[in-house]
Amino acid sequence: MDHSKHTPLRQDEMTTATVEGANVYGPDDGHIGDVSHLHGTGATAKAVVDVGGFLGLGAKPVALPASSLDFMRDEHGKVHAKTAMTKDQLKDLPEHKH
Repeated sequence: MDHSKHTPLRQDEMTTATVEGANVYGPDDGHIGDVSHLHGTGATAKAVVDVGGFLGLGAKPVALPASSLDFMRDEHGKVHAKTAMTKDQLKDLPEHKH
């Protein structure tokens, strides 16, 4: 996927309503999870990402700094995120408890 044509989200767009359900892609551009929701706002916000599973079943929710994800819109306006972490690295994070 060529992210160079995608538009980064502005800080004021970083809301759960905007990023909920966004696909998360790893360093090899493979799909590694989906954003469930955000905790907080601004520089201290945490993104909860559901990693693994199949069709939403058996996924492990993990929380990581939202700043560690590059949120952007593709040519069709669909929001997605890119991370330098691999699927295994995300799975190794502690499970997020609500």
